[in-house]
Amino acid sequence: MGKKRWFIFALLLMLLAGCSLDGDDKNITKEVTLIAPSSRGGGWDITARAIQKILMSENIIENIQVENIIGAGGELGWKYIQKQNHPVLAMNSSLLITNHLLGQSKLTYKDFTPIATLATEWEVVIVAKDSSIANAGSLMNDLKKTPHAYKIGVSPRLGNDDQLSFVLASKHAGVQPKELDFYVYENSNKVVEALLKKQIDVATMTLSEAIKYYDLKQVRPLVISADKRLKELPEIPTWKEEGIDLVFEHWRGIMGPPNMTKDEISFWDEALKKMVRTKEWKQTLQKYMWKDFYKDSSTTARYLEKQSKMYEDLMGVNIKD
Repeated sequence: MGKKRWFIFALLLMLLAGCSLDGDDKNITKEVTLIAPSSRGGGWDITARAIQKILMSENIIENIQVENIIGAGGELGWKYIQKQNHPVLAMNSSLLITNHLLGQSKLTYKDFTPIATLATEWEVVIVAKDSSIANAGSLMNDLKKTPHAYKIGVSPRLGNDDQLSFVLASKHAGVQPKELDFYVYENSNKVVEALLKKQIDVATMTLSEAIKYYDLKQVRPLVISADKRLKELPEIPTWKEEGIDLVFEHWRGIMGPPNMTKDEISFWDEALKKMVRTKEWKQTLQKYMWKDFYKDSSTTARYLEKQSKMYEDLMGVNIKD
């Protein structure tokens, strides 16, 4: 009887331990905050709200809230998650790497827990609908002759992929990047506002940020950084068609605070793996013309290391502060 009691007691302990683990999972997801380190309508915000909608509608996460923390090219939002103990994640992109390489931040990707890489998208160069700039080729020819000929808008900070893609294209065209005049705005909405008010002449941003203004017939895309014309927007030429051998993809991902537990990381691996397999996520990719680029936490850690080395080489290009 004694042995039987101990066996039953041990079995109960095992069952309780199992219940405790489930409870931990529920605690992970009870009040999750996803930081979009930019204002509403920007690339990080669009991605964060798409993730929020799908995770909740598919019952993968019970409750997830998006919070916008604006400033310093994402750094204020990233600093915030460093100090949090409750479940909190943040959107990121290559700006996390380039901010540091440009000496604008002490933070590096190593200061956080990599969670996932989600998608990539293309960069576009746009002008106002009534602009006299005919195409990207003529734009670069003008800049080659007179680097200060045009004011170029970018957000939210110098050194991001929006600016870097333009800098690389200009370098390929024989333009001196350090001579170009970049004007920095808080978000893409303000960039387009400045473009329409003739305060700037050209803007560079991601396709998902530009597309709504294109649909409203307010702007005209000159070029896209894709390897070939998109079937959805066949009227937009590639850089290669404009005589510049450049293909450039911009990625976005998710990270958490340092010292996340293995259980937490494993949980998010499973949750996001489920999300990217849903019909709704595939529709989101199609809507914004993003490319699926999902990588789990361990693969993302290796990817960030490679990206850091790549950007170190690219930042040999002089990006004007």
